[in-house]
Amino acid sequence: MLTSPSTSARACLRAAALMAAAWVAAQWLAACGDKVGHAAIPAPTVQEQRVSFPADSPQLHMLDTAEVKAAVPLTRRLTGRVVWDEDRTVRVYSAYGGRVESIAVHSGDRVAVGQTLAVVGSPDFGQAQSETRRARADFTIAQNNLERVRDLTEHGVAPEKDLKAAEADFDRARAELARTQARARLYGGADAVDQRYILKAPLAGVVVEKNINPGQEVRSDQITSNAPPLFVITDPLHLWVQLDASEADLELLHPGQNISLRTPTLPGTVFEARIDMVSDSIDPNTRMIKVRASVGNPQRGLKGEMFVTGEVPGRAGGQVLVPAQAVFLAGDRHFVFVADGAGHFQRTEVFRDGEMNGQVALRSGLKPGQRVVVGNTLLLQQLLATEAGG
Repeated sequence: MLTSPSTSARACLRAAALMAAAWVAAQWLAACGDKVGHAAIPAPTVQEQRVSFPADSPQLHMLDTAEVKAAVPLTRRLTGRVVWDEDRTVRVYSAYGGRVESIAVHSGDRVAVGQTLAVVGSPDFGQAQSETRRARADFTIAQNNLERVRDLTEHGVAPEKDLKAAEADFDRARAELARTQARARLYGGADAVDQRYILKAPLAGVVVEKNINPGQEVRSDQITSNAPPLFVITDPLHLWVQLDASEADLELLHPGQNISLRTPTLPGTVFEARIDMVSDSIDPNTRMIKVRASVGNPQRGLKGEMFVTGEVPGRAGGQVLVPAQAVFLAGDRHFVFVADGAGHFQRTEVFRDGEMNGQVALRSGLKPGQRVVVGNTLLLQQLLATEAGG
């Protein structure tokens, strides 16, 4: 069974802490060549969250302090990568299965709208060509038959029901012809049955990816089987950047916001981007928010899938800055020791708002001009803990 420590035990703990502090002070004085030796060191006094040292205490020399400064806006950095601008990108698949007969372009080539990319020999496409020819022939027959039956009906030779049947056949033939002609306009091949399906560029741009070889068999279901596209065409002068942001960054991010991009590959070069979209949801696995920005790339220095860092100016507000070594964690709360007079140190709770370059931004708890302990805060914390235990 656990019991509370006795009065003598608590006294021993307090004495041990003071002796440890005295030993550290003695070591410091010895390193500086002081001849005090083992002279008695004045003991500090502890009251609630306050530690006070006598003016002649050598321990004061161990407690370095730094001034609390008003915060300037800290730059928030977001990691991300460059991706193709999907508004200017197309992934080309074959609408018909068959064998690749020839390839007209290669990676890096610039293509125009409608330019031939490759030719695929496709029985399926030949069937579609045949259907178009047959639909045109059926339409001609239905049209001639309708004219003949209409003439006979007007002269009382054919019954009215024959005219209605001829009109229905004509409507069906016309609809089928319209369907096949629309397909021919979309995929080509309306004039001949040669089974040669021509892959054409849907938009102008640069071929940045090519996954097709002569003699290769292609299928029409590749787009649904997660197979790579045969060609990827995009405009590399306009790119997107996918960035990961934390919840704390949300107040700084909004569509239309300018953001600076840097990449280790091009040190010293800054690319200016503009935020297009901030996701409405948080990734449940990474707890990050997706941010998309657009960036111009006139020199083509940025490449697809290149890693970048986005920089967004922060907001100072009522923040202050202190050295990182001044802030320590006790339980789940952050504290600093404020030097509020000669030899007096007050433990003060603070609220962190970010850290960069060895400086911690604090939302509240301190004011510019105050001084905080930046070395041996553990000594002060031990003295407080010992007193609390007593």
